[in-house]
Amino acid sequence: MNSHNYTVYIVECRDSAYYIGVTNDLDRRLWEHNTGFNKDCFTYKRRPIELKYYETTNDIRQAILREKQLKGWSRKKKEALFKEDWQEIKKLSKSASLKLLNNPSTSSG
Repeated sequence: MNSHNYTVYIVECRDSAYYIGVTNDLDRRLWEHNTGFNKDCFTYKRRPIELKYYETTNDIRQAILREKQLKGWSRKKKEALFKEDWQEIKKLSKSASLKLLNNPSTSSG
Protein backbone atom coordinates (compact mmCIF):
# COMPACT_ATOMS: atom_id res chain seq x y z
CA MET A 1 0.00 0.00 0.00
CA ASN A 2 1.26 3.45 -0.94
CA SER A 3 1.41 5.71 2.11
CA HIS A 4 1.61 9.50 1.92
CA ASN A 5 1.81 12.23 4.50
CA TYR A 6 -0.27 15.35 4.12
CA THR A 7 0.45 18.55 5.97
CA VAL A 8 -2.05 21.22 6.92
CA TYR A 9 -0.17 24.45 7.40
CA ILE A 10 -0.66 28.11 8.27
CA VAL A 11 1.69 30.82 7.05
CA GLU A 12 1.71 34.49 7.90
CA CYS A 13 2.15 36.85 4.99
CA ARG A 14 4.06 40.14 4.91
CA ASP A 15 0.76 42.01 5.34
CA SER A 16 -0.09 39.90 8.45
CA ALA A 17 -2.76 37.88 6.58
CA TYR A 18 -2.85 34.15 7.28
CA TYR A 19 -2.94 31.57 4.52
CA ILE A 20 -4.00 27.99 5.25
CA GLY A 21 -3.28 25.12 2.90
CA VAL A 22 -2.67 21.40 2.48
CA THR A 23 0.36 19.83 0.82
CA ASN A 24 2.20 16.52 0.54
CA ASP A 25 5.58 18.32 0.58
CA LEU A 26 5.79 21.21 3.04
CA ASP A 27 9.32 22.31 2.14
CA ARG A 28 8.47 22.48 -1.56
CA ARG A 29 5.21 24.34 -0.86
CA LEU A 30 6.91 26.94 1.36
CA TRP A 31 9.54 27.44 -1.37
CA GLU A 32 6.74 27.93 -3.91
CA HIS A 33 5.03 30.52 -1.69
CA ASN A 34 8.23 32.46 -1.05
CA THR A 35 9.53 32.45 -4.62
CA GLY A 36 6.22 33.41 -6.21
CA PHE A 37 6.03 30.15 -8.15
CA ASN A 38 2.32 30.68 -8.85
CA LYS A 39 1.34 34.26 -9.72
CA ASP A 40 -2.33 33.45 -9.04
CA CYS A 41 -1.67 32.30 -5.46
CA PHE A 42 -3.07 34.36 -2.56
CA THR A 43 0.44 34.76 -1.15
CA TYR A 44 2.09 35.97 -4.39
CA LYS A 45 1.81 39.70 -3.62
CA ARG A 46 2.11 39.13 0.12
CA ARG A 47 5.61 37.63 0.20
CA PRO A 48 7.65 36.80 2.12
CA ILE A 49 5.67 34.31 4.16
CA GLU A 50 6.56 32.69 7.47
CA LEU A 51 5.43 29.26 8.64
CA LYS A 52 3.43 29.65 11.86
CA TYR A 53 1.92 26.18 12.33
CA TYR A 54 1.62 22.75 10.75
CA GLU A 55 0.30 19.29 11.50
CA THR A 56 0.62 16.06 9.53
CA THR A 57 -1.71 13.16 8.80
CA ASN A 58 -1.66 10.23 6.39
CA ASP A 59 -5.33 10.71 5.43
CA ILE A 60 -5.99 13.35 2.76
CA ARG A 61 -9.67 13.56 3.75
CA GLN A 62 -8.72 14.38 7.34
CA ALA A 63 -6.23 16.98 6.11
CA ILE A 64 -8.87 18.70 3.96
CA LEU A 65 -11.42 18.66 6.81
CA ARG A 66 -8.85 20.16 9.18
CA GLU A 67 -7.93 22.84 6.63
CA LYS A 68 -11.60 23.82 6.34
CA GLN A 69 -11.98 23.84 10.11
CA LEU A 70 -8.95 26.09 10.62
CA LYS A 71 -10.13 28.47 7.88
CA GLY A 72 -13.29 28.97 9.94
CA TRP A 73 -11.38 29.92 13.07
CA SER A 74 -10.95 33.51 14.20
CA ARG A 75 -7.55 35.18 14.06
CA LYS A 76 -7.31 35.04 17.88
CA LYS A 77 -8.04 31.32 17.89
CA LYS A 78 -5.37 30.65 15.24
CA GLU A 79 -2.87 32.65 17.27
CA ALA A 80 -3.73 30.61 20.37
CA LEU A 81 -3.05 27.49 18.29
CA PHE A 82 0.41 28.82 17.35
CA LYS A 83 1.15 29.13 21.09
CA GLU A 84 -0.51 25.76 21.82
CA ASP A 85 -2.72 27.59 24.33
CA TRP A 86 -5.45 24.95 24.59
CA GLN A 87 -7.31 26.82 27.35
CA GLU A 88 -7.60 29.92 25.16
CA ILE A 89 -8.75 27.83 22.20
CA LYS A 90 -11.43 26.26 24.38
CA LYS A 91 -12.51 29.67 25.69
CA LEU A 92 -12.66 31.16 22.18
CA SER A 93 -14.66 28.15 20.94
CA LYS A 94 -17.25 28.66 23.68
CA SER A 95 -17.36 32.38 22.94
CA ALA A 96 -18.02 31.79 19.23
CA SER A 97 -20.74 29.26 20.02
CA LEU A 98 -22.49 31.67 22.36
CA LYS A 99 -22.42 34.42 19.73
CA LEU A 100 -24.12 32.10 17.24
CA LEU A 101 -26.79 31.14 19.77
CA ASN A 102 -27.47 34.77 20.71
CA ASN A 103 -27.54 36.14 17.16
CA PRO A 104 -31.20 36.90 16.32
CA SER A 105 -30.54 36.64 12.58
CA THR A 106 -29.96 32.89 12.98
CA SER A 107 -33.38 32.21 14.51
CA SER A 108 -36.10 30.71 12.34
CA GLY A 109 -38.96 32.54 14.03
